[in-house]
Amino acid sequence: MKRRTLGLLTVAASMGALTAGGPALAQGYPTKPVRLIVPFAPGGTTDIIARVLSEKINQALGQTMVVDNKSGGGGSVGATEIARAPADGYTLGMATVSTTAANPAINPKIAYNPLTDFTPIINVAATPNVIAVHPSFPARDYKGFIAELKKNPAKYSYSSSGTGGIGHLQTELFKNMAGVFMTHIPYRGAGPALNDTVAGQVQIIFDNLPSALPFIKDGRLIPIVVAAPQRLAVLPNVPTFKEVGLEPVNRMAYYGIHGPKGLSKEVVDKVHAAVKATAALPDVKKRIEDTGSLLVLNTPAEFQAQIQAEFEVYKKVVAAQKLKLD
Repeated sequence: MKRRTLGLLTVAASMGALTAGGPALAQGYPTKPVRLIVPFAPGGTTDIIARVLSEKINQALGQTMVVDNKSGGGGSVGATEIARAPADGYTLGMATVSTTAANPAINPKIAYNPLTDFTPIINVAATPNVIAVHPSFPARDYKGFIAELKKNPAKYSYSSSGTGGIGHLQTELFKNMAGVFMTHIPYRGAGPALNDTVAGQVQIIFDNLPSALPFIKDGRLIPIVVAAPQRLAVLPNVPTFKEVGLEPVNRMAYYGIHGPKGLSKEVVDKVHAAVKATAALPDVKKRIEDTGSLLVLNTPAEFQAQIQAEFEVYKKVVAAQKLKLD
């Protein structure tokens, strides 16, 4: 009888640890597939990096990661859904400059605070950005590009992934510093924006290199200038913004993973470790770097600091350009 009582007490204690969210529960995460929200349409850089990771992360995470595209509002629709998700680790999302810095900087009514409503987990990759033009554009280098814009200040338009996205605000930063004008044409993601630029419906795009590079390689877009630490091996003849005297525009994009605020340390540590292990796989590393991206894989605290720094930059751009939502 005494043994049976002790056994029941042991079982009860174990059950108490589980219901209290103790180590046993943390070790069990995840017990079902994890949803990864991409706040843009398929085809853009955010989507590319998310899918490269999700294809192999089950080996390290112990469960599959299912990509779910939720586009709209320059990324704010998907980001809002991430912020409002239960803090159980089963809904995570891609964190971008657009959703955590640029869009909140231009939209005072956005439904989340980029600095307090998310739990940063890891910045996966830093990505160069590129201004590219349709082959019908009269210039094919930076000097000619600027000359053409100044000669015809109301003639040209540029596409972006949406109002408040990094493509929008980084172009506005460029316009302010270069003293040129282009009309903004927002889309519901980088994929649709690219498609219309490649088709010649819009002549200019400021896009992330991974999504633009295939079209550049095929000659369907002409690269003009890149935002990168130095000239890129894949575009050796294209200058950086620093080279042309516009260093503040020389900002790379980030593509990380975050979740709603309140994620437990156990969940953050598990996802962080799984992403690092997956990114270290030779084929995954190669596929990400082949897009022109650089692996970062920093700590949650370092990623939080990056987000805050970018948010401050784009608040200043919004004020300088007197930008408002269309």
